[in-house]
Amino acid sequence: MNKTKELLITSFALFSLFFGAGNLLLPPLLGYQAGENWFWVIIGFVITAVVIPIIGIYAHAKLQGTLYDFGKKVSPAFSLIYCVLIYIVAVAIPSPRTAAATHEIAIHPNFNTSPLLTSSIYFILVLVFALNRSKILNLIGKYLTPFIVIMLLLVIGIGLFSSQMLTNPSQFEAPIVNGILEGYQTFDAIGAVVVGAVIIISINLKVKDSFEAKKELIKKSGFIAGFGLFVIYAGLIAVGAFYGSEIDVNSTLSSDMQRANLLTGISKKALGTFGNTILSVLIALACFTTAVGIVTGTADYFKGLIKDSQTVYVITAVLACVIGVVVGQLDFNSIIVIALPVLLFIYPITIVLILLNAIPDRFASKTVFRVVVLLTFIFSIPDVLNFLSPSTDLTQVISSIPFASHSLGWVLPAFFGFILLNFKTFTTKAITNQ
Repeated sequence: MNKTKELLITSFALFSLFFGAGNLLLPPLLGYQAGENWFWVIIGFVITAVVIPIIGIYAHAKLQGTLYDFGKKVSPAFSLIYCVLIYIVAVAIPSPRTAAATHEIAIHPNFNTSPLLTSSIYFILVLVFALNRSKILNLIGKYLTPFIVIMLLLVIGIGLFSSQMLTNPSQFEAPIVNGILEGYQTFDAIGAVVVGAVIIISINLKVKDSFEAKKELIKKSGFIAGFGLFVIYAGLIAVGAFYGSEIDVNSTLSSDMQRANLLTGISKKALGTFGNTILSVLIALACFTTAVGIVTGTADYFKGLIKDSQTVYVITAVLACVIGVVVGQLDFNSIIVIALPVLLFIYPITIVLILLNAIPDRFASKTVFRVVVLLTFIFSIPDVLNFLSPSTDLTQVISSIPFASHSLGWVLPAFFGFILLNFKTFTTKAITNQ
């Protein structure tokens, strides 16, 4: 019974640390825009927002170390730089974004407060949770997540059964690709390597089992959390698609307001006037648990980097919360725009590191790590440059790289690099053994 309880608490905590602002706001509008192609969008979205992150948790279960262990096969210097970048990105973009979403949708419409007041109170509470990190699994897993899940299922269930099940024509030419790229915006792959480390440390503080027992606990928790994410994402996308003919979304508004208006409209349709209250509480809780996971993960890393110093942990947590307050003054959509070029650069590298760490070691030598990461880095550069400063020359380069027009130009080079290196290795071994 204790094992089952531990599994459920860990699974709920992991789900909640993943599920934040983008996870709630992105899927409904994606479904609305996908219209009749909502099913294909779900497939694409699930690849980058569920499958890759849960493989990341599996990799954590296999390594049971820190984020540093994900990149050390490339080189210690690379891993250090990568870790610092990931944590800077995490506290500078997805963490403040949770405060911005909470303010715009849950707080400002009801209390008409300033972003500064909202983000200040919000990150003071985040700091309180982060400084009590040994209690995080229990607080989030036992109490907050079950409440979030019940409310989400309520909105989705009533929404699906009460809608007319009519969809608009699709706005997407390649719905699977649109789903994949929108999945980037959830930050779930980055979340996997950040909050996975939080889960590892939290389990080590509470559970005194063997390496293999903890590996099983983390793997099973990842699968349960992943299944929960899949159900919620698919439900939110479907609800967004099926309410397409019932709710008018003003396309002249900013993307964040379109998302907010659509989600508010769905909640009102499904739950009546009480829907706004439910939505406000839901967004605030979902965002808050994610921010706690990010701040705690960042503080854990720098604590371990500098002689396991508790002082460093506290200072890092405070600085992360201060950054959250400052960047949290921006609106949700502005933070998404800032995030895009960063994601086009760091997300592909994170994906290949997750995959390489998850597969058997015989297929992922140091050489494979180095070449695949290098190819991913090189072929991600045109995507980033084209976003920052589009030009004719860049367009010609991108048109010559398969899938680059969809910001996925790194996929084939990384894949073929992996295949060729392993083919060469096994061919060499076969010849040597003859």
